[in-house]
Amino acid sequence: MRKFYTLLIFMAVAIGANAQIRLFGIIDSADLRLPSCSFEKDANAEVLFDKARVYFSALGALTMERHKRIKIFNEKGKEYGNVKIEYDNMYGVDNIIDIQAETINLENGKIVKDKLDPKLIYAQHTDNNKDAIIISFPSIKPGSVIEYKYTLMRNIASNFPAWHFQTDIPTRYSEFNVMFSSRLQFKAFTRRNQPFALDTLVTGGHIWTAEDLPSVKDEAYARAEGDGMQSVALLLTSVQTFDGKTIDLSDTWEKTGKKLANEKDYYRELDQHLSGEDTLIKKASSLHSDDEKIAYLFNSVKSIMSWNGFRNWASRDGIRNAWKKRVGNSAEVNAVLYHLLKKSGIKAYPMLVSTRENGLIQPDFVDIFQINNLVAYVPVDSNRYYVLDATDKYNVYNQVPYELLNAFGLCLNKEADKYEMVYMENKTLSRDVIIIAADISADAKMKGTGQIASYGYKRTQDLKLYKTLGDQKFNEYLTGRDNDVKITNLKLVNMQVDTLPFEQSFDFQYELNNSDKYLFFTPNIFTPLHDNPFLSESRTSPIDFGFGSSHIITGRYKLPTGYAVESLPKNVNIVMADKSIRFKRSLENQDGYVSLHYEINITRTKFLKNEYPDLREFFKKMYEMLNEQIVLKKT
Repeated sequence: MRKFYTLLIFMAVAIGANAQIRLFGIIDSADLRLPSCSFEKDANAEVLFDKARVYFSALGALTMERHKRIKIFNEKGKEYGNVKIEYDNMYGVDNIIDIQAETINLENGKIVKDKLDPKLIYAQHTDNNKDAIIISFPSIKPGSVIEYKYTLMRNIASNFPAWHFQTDIPTRYSEFNVMFSSRLQFKAFTRRNQPFALDTLVTGGHIWTAEDLPSVKDEAYARAEGDGMQSVALLLTSVQTFDGKTIDLSDTWEKTGKKLANEKDYYRELDQHLSGEDTLIKKASSLHSDDEKIAYLFNSVKSIMSWNGFRNWASRDGIRNAWKKRVGNSAEVNAVLYHLLKKSGIKAYPMLVSTRENGLIQPDFVDIFQINNLVAYVPVDSNRYYVLDATDKYNVYNQVPYELLNAFGLCLNKEADKYEMVYMENKTLSRDVIIIAADISADAKMKGTGQIASYGYKRTQDLKLYKTLGDQKFNEYLTGRDNDVKITNLKLVNMQVDTLPFEQSFDFQYELNNSDKYLFFTPNIFTPLHDNPFLSESRTSPIDFGFGSSHIITGRYKLPTGYAVESLPKNVNIVMADKSIRFKRSLENQDGYVSLHYEINITRTKFLKNEYPDLREFFKKMYEMLNEQIVLKKT
């Protein structure tokens, strides 16, 4: 408590910013005449500047004043005239006030400003975590400039807003100006795609600026949207009192876990007796092995309870109420699971985690606001553990949820007074095995059968995809949306049995490319490897495949009478320098059949962005080889 009150005192005397913010409504006509972005010519719009000033108000509220200006270049760029300002709606933490907005145009050489009607500013409930202010700017056309200002007031003073210098359009200038009392010390966590134009301490604060920042594109296998953006996040580490003493506020994750575990309301909530729980516990206790008990309780909670779409690491309405209503947030659903496991004699613990879209928990940046979920953690032995999240109906008990792979979670073991960071990964390769048998006719048609068996995460993904898409669109997915390939008689096996592969079998017809005396076809059909995900020459975010994978393709094709093989891809075996990815291909032409076997193994799941050029080059070669054609010639 002493730390809390001391912090409030110094918030009240915090120093305001002295950096000048460009005046609202004052604009250079050159920006209105600007035809395109000077450093990204094909951009539809450009952020001219985006400036934030962060300080504590006299009442101790964390305050951010923001002023942003965007240039619209063309018709596509007009979409940036609809602005969404998201803010945290949990417990009334954030408030948006003092909104100003206008559209500026150049008409007949004169600057014309169209102030925003307050009716065009409205609130929107985004989801259970966030709300938003929507601003629809008037008079938008190619050449327009829009600008807006607002103030964010945050009542949880230690949760500083992170600043992203980049967006999905290029940014000419971005500034993050943090002005606090010199008695407050902070730790900064930065992501850089290029050097800051300014990164300096000033009296009572710190200023970061960046210039000519390219847009951030969607990138394959990026873990979270913010991972590829240049950014700064802050954490309060110490406060100096008026008498010169320093109060250390920096915590370890161990201290953070211990504080939370010792909060009487937090752990007491996890031990609530649930109506009717005795029946489930009795059934679980009658099973022979711990794995059977875990699987039974995990599947029971998945079937009994529904997730309301709200992620949290704490209960809002109480797990008794959630259990009674059969619906709850992620913490409530998984707290019920943890409770039932513990009552059934399983050594289970609550664990605090962050999902993929929320970003990674940084082990050296201890901030409770990095966490957005609670799951149940069951250590089996020194080599095995289970991470259980019953909110997703496709999760299985003995497989770390995909959302949490390659990340840390904070395990709360109150009984042993141990609070440790656990790294969650899965070293077992997930497989799909594809077997094709077909006859080729002289009229350029291939008819045959296909079988696909999916294991591990591939099983989960394919099953979820089928349930989401339905028969027709799933068929399109299997063919890579190739209109020359048609699937019929699709049959699915083992959809309800987690321990068996998800099997898909079907008949197909393939219209081959042909010319006078030649037939052409590629054996890369019915695989998940149709399109190379790494075409871009540059990369801003790390690569995270999530899980290791193995793809095996086997085919046997009967040649048509009167045709012989003219060209057959060569047998190859290429391997990344670190041996983390391997592509092997072998083909044989014998007794009127072409037989082939392709194998792709990816054993490493994460790559740094500076490793991207080598990864891209390997994938380029691999996809070229995957898509090499077999050529048949009429004899």
